[in-house]
Amino acid sequence: MFRTKVPWGRAVPRALLAAVVLGAAAGCGRGDPAAAPRAFSDWFTVRVGGQPVRMQVALSDAEMARGLMGRRDLAPDQGMLFVYAAPQVMKFWMENTPLPLDIGYFGPTGELEEVHALYPFDATTVRSRGDRLQFALEMNQGWFRAHGIRPGALLDLADLRAALAARGAAPGDYGLEPPR
Repeated sequence: MFRTKVPWGRAVPRALLAAVVLGAAAGCGRGDPAAAPRAFSDWFTVRVGGQPVRMQVALSDAEMARGLMGRRDLAPDQGMLFVYAAPQVMKFWMENTPLPLDIGYFGPTGELEEVHALYPFDATTVRSRGDRLQFALEMNQGWFRAHGIRPGALLDLADLRAALAARGAAPGDYGLEPPR
């Protein structure tokens, strides 16, 4: 039986993962179409350390499991942001991903805590050192260094709230209540 890892670090039979992904995709067609989240292919501008980044926002388990797999190119200021409902340890790998990437792990306040290099087709898990991280941003390898984005830089949470709302998601479900 073929097994594959999912972003939360567990090995899952590929047939089960395919059923979950197909079930999640099929579930998008039910109910009120106006209430359904917008397509995962949407791009949003979210600033990181003041630098505008065009990013796709991965929210569902299926989107997170797919990530940037199979992508052969990514524009210089494009990336993918993985948004979790609560802080946790982050675990990512590059199985089936041909691009060299860097991943930035951010805490719940949007502060960049760690940056790690990710290498094409490497199935080795890159685990965070911290255990209270909520957002992970994959960018082309070298992007963080080239833009002077270091630990302490901020992910603009107002931009992220707007992106989540545009996707049809409730920012509060991700601990992103608007400031009072």
